[in-house]
Parts: sequence; C-alpha cells; structure tokens
Amino acid sequence: MRIILVTGPGGAGRTTLAAATALAEARSGRQVLLVSEDAGPFPGEGLRVLRPQPAADFRREFLALQDRSSAALDLLGAAPFEDAELTELPGSRQFALLRALRDAAAGDHEVAVVDLPPLPEALALLALPGQLRRYLRRLLPQERQAARALRPMLAQLAGVPMPAQWLYETTARWEAELEAVQAVVEAPDTTVRLVLEPGPGAAPALRTARLGLAVQRLALDAVVANRILPAASEDPWLAGLTAEQHRHLAELRTATTGELYELPHLGRAPRGAEDLVLLAPARTGKAAPVPEWAVEDRREEDGVLVWHIPLPGAVKEELSLVRRGDELLLTVGAFRRGVPLPGALRRCTVSGAGLVDGDLRVRFTPDPGLWPRTP
Repeated sequence: MRIILVTGPGGAGRTTLAAATALAEARSGRQVLLVSEDAGPFPGEGLRVLRPQPAADFRREFLALQDRSSAALDLLGAAPFEDAELTELPGSRQFALLRALRDAAAGDHEVAVVDLPPLPEALALLALPGQLRRYLRRLLPQERQAARALRPMLAQLAGVPMPAQWLYETTARWEAELEAVQAVVEAPDTTVRLVLEPGPGAAPALRTARLGLAVQRLALDAVVANRILPAASEDPWLAGLTAEQHRHLAELRTATTGELYELPHLGRAPRGAEDLVLLAPARTGKAAPVPEWAVEDRREEDGVLVWHIPLPGAVKEELSLVRRGDELLLTVGAFRRGVPLPGALRRCTVSGAGLVDGDLRVRFTPDPGLWPRTP
C-alpha cells in the first residue's frame, strides 16, 4: 500500500491538496482512503474518507484504562469518571490521528492520503511514536517486566509494594500500539509531500522539512508549489505580486532536489470535485528512497569506521552529538533524536565528526577490548 502524508505551513493549502491527490488517485481506478478531519464528502467518486474523532477516541481510551485499573483505583478510594464528565485533553488530536494512520494501513485500499497538521506539528507528530517507545523502554525495560513473577516474593522481602501488574500490562499494550504506528510511518512506501505557497517563508519551510524528515529517516517524495499566479498580467498591482512570487518560485526550483509540482491559482476557492481535479499533481510517482545511514569501513586506511548521516541543509553551529551507551543523541537545530548505534559501532569509541555538504560523518575507533581479534 502507498501512503502519502501531506503537510505544509499553515494556509498553504495542504488539506485541499490532500483531497485533490486522493480524488485523482480514485479517478484513475485505485481504491483510495483519505484521512482528514476537514475534507468534504465525495459522492460517487469511489473514495472513502476517514475522519479522526479526537474527543470520542480520548473518552474511549480513558474509560478503557480506568476499567483495567479499577482494582488499584478502588484501593486508593478513587471515584471513577463517567463518559459524560470527560472532555479531551491537549494532545488527544495527535493520538487520534496516529491511530487513524495505523488503521489506514490495515485497510484493503491501494493508496491512503493523510492530511497532516501544519509542518512543525506534523514533524513532531511523526517523531512521537519512536520517542514514546524510547521513553517506555528506559522507564520500564523489558527485562524488568520479565521478572514480574518474582514481584510478590520481592515485595515480602523488601517490605514495600512492587509496581502493579496492570502497569506492566498497560505498558506492553502501549508499546505494541506505538510500534505498529511507527512501522507505518517508517515503511518504505510511506512518503511525505510538502505543500508550499511561494513567498518569503517557502524556502525556510523547505529547509526545515528536509532537515526534520532526514533526522527521522523519512522520505520527501515531492514539493508542491501551490497557487501560482499567471506570469503575464496587464494589471500593475497583480504584475508586482506575480514577479515577487516567481522570484520565490525560482528559489524553490533551485533548492528542491526531487520533484517539484507547480499548481495554478484558480482565482477563487475550489468549489467542488472538478476544481480539485485541476489542483492534483500530474502523477503521484513512486515512493522516494529513504536516505541511507551507511557505515563506511576505513580501518585499513585510517583505523576508523565512518557513519554517514545525511542531514540536508544542516549547519555546524546547530549540531550536537552525545554518545550515551549504545545510542547517539543527535540534535540538529530544533530536532533531536536518540539513534541506536549499529552493532559494529557499539564496540567503538567516538573519535570525531565533521559536516560536509549536508553529510554528517561520525568517526568511530574500534575499542581493542571489545573488537573481535583476528587470529
């Protein structure tokens, strides 16, 4: 299944573009699912729409958790909540969208188009499953859960209560759900499409998107320059706006390394399916390859292994690297990620790093005490 995640700065037209892309795919004969809170109905178009329901989703999950924890809550004397009392908390929208993304991948359609939030929120959303899984593994590691059969005896010996069984069961369930969502986000056939309106903020938004997606090892399959004004106009006021827009469009053409679609301004808001067809990219193409983080063996030449991490648009002043155990904590501007080290690099020490044309090269020196010795 192909999954196309559509995002862009607020007001750039990402929801319209997501609907147009889904409609074009449906009219080409494919089974298509559009995931969007705001997309309208498409009667007779062979296109299904899945609308995340944050409020209902939050109430359902909260009540289920409360029910599973009833024994512990009774011991504490807590009064349970009823459905009518609950209102969604901040963050509910993001989790509802992630569950919708997981459900979309489980359907029988050929293409799923997902209308993501504006760019900064979308980048944080795509990183969320991996981040939460990392936190859960650190706070409640699997080896601690595996010893749950010993907890009653340990509680008697220590004289203090051990964590309740429901906590570990809930953690395991969250881990499984987050793993399923992360697998969808990082699947080879999942790509991100960026919608921009050419203007002063377009090139910085493109740089932010490329860098944020590269940190998460996700592919940007295309950039859509939306609402392009006609190049020729006799109106001096419109001609000035057009000239400025086309200057920024030229910047996008230079900065875009993949496909760039240029869509016209209709002169009005889209009024129906026929207008949306005019705004669909010429083709969806194939999924772009995920940037490879390759390990180069330079032991014979320089005595080191070099880990190549592609970070397009990164600058040295915004970079930070910290080795912590078997992880490399990578910070690039506003983006941060804990990256597990490949097996060979875990037996090495970090001996330096350099940034060359968007390629972060981290040098590792084999630790003689850990590296296998040749006979």
